[in-house]
Amino acid sequence: MRYLAPFAVLALALAACGPVPVHVAEEQCMKPARQARAPTGTAGIGIVSGPHGTRTRGDLELNISSDWLLRKDPSAVYETCVMAKSGQAPSRPLYQRSDWKG
Repeated sequence: MRYLAPFAVLALALAACGPVPVHVAEEQCMKPARQARAPTGTAGIGIVSGPHGTRTRGDLELNISSDWLLRKDPSAVYETCVMAKSGQAPSRPLYQRSDWKG
């Protein structure tokens, strides 16, 4: 009987990985669609003064998705993502969403 506990935990963990509602999947899949559209990132430059003097500082962060490198259509990335997460097609295509700025 004591060996059933790990199997019960595994079963519960797998049940938690089930499909999510379509509207939740649509929100979660906006990020990969945006990343497929173009690289994103931030850049900054500034002057920092402290006990050891003044110095310049620069920061750069660049995010490039493999979908962008493979030239995938953001709409296809979105639809595939929603299908994978919810098991259903999106309620409307990506390019018809009011929050999509393509």
